[in-house]
Amino acid sequence: MFSMKMPFRFLVLTVGLCVAAPLAFGGNVPFDGMTLRNWKTKDKDNGENRWVVGEPSLSTENPAQFEVKEGKGKTMAMVNKVAGHNESWDIYSKDEWGSCRIDLEFMVAKGSNSGIYVMGEYEVQIFDSFGKEQLGDGDMGAIYGASPASVNACKKAGEWQKLMILFDAPVFDEDGKKTANARFVRVTLNDQEIQKDVEMKGSTGSALTGKERATGPLMIQGDHGPVAVRNIRVIPLAVSPPDDGNDFVSPQDLRKSIGKPPKR
Repeated sequence: MFSMKMPFRFLVLTVGLCVAAPLAFGGNVPFDGMTLRNWKTKDKDNGENRWVVGEPSLSTENPAQFEVKEGKGKTMAMVNKVAGHNESWDIYSKDEWGSCRIDLEFMVAKGSNSGIYVMGEYEVQIFDSFGKEQLGDGDMGAIYGASPASVNACKKAGEWQKLMILFDAPVFDEDGKKTANARFVRVTLNDQEIQKDVEMKGSTGSALTGKERATGPLMIQGDHGPVAVRNIRVIPLAVSPPDDGNDFVSPQDLRKSIGKPPKR
């Protein structure tokens, strides 16, 4: 049974829900709301680093672009200030994680295209799909090339949206051989479930390295279109039991519990 005395570094996982005291108090915050010092860019031959920090809004002259002004606190975001494709670069965190829960807010300009790459390798598509009735692999919330979103929970361009990703990292043995595939356990967009139990046999397209590992950074696609991201929190999942007698569900147990009642 969950106890509020549980150390903040541990999580209790239930199917489809991460019940976590650390969400409010702990976890990792790769964007400090002021600078991009905790991030690197995936440099390419074309384009340049167009990521800035500020408060974005849709341009009054062209809603397919952002205007960025100075702000403070929770209004500050990482903003890819571009007009179109190949003007900027992907950006990724210096820190790396394995199995984790990711919470963030994002905004897209009208018609824009981006993506959130878990571990730098597995993309959740970010796209202006507002009002679209039939969703494909390239629409908002898709696991790119693997699974379209089950429902269109997309808001209008220029509005802040919430994304939650509960992710189970691939497992490797001592010789580096993969023994279990990565899995998107659950993804919600604006508090609506859009993905559940999606197994990944390999990296998705345009990944950071194209090579699966036990840990990796959080990457935001920047070579496609305008996107802004803020209030990012990454909570690593416990991989060993706490020493205070509290129950927990490990990532290994989580694989076995998909579709079954949560442990109590």
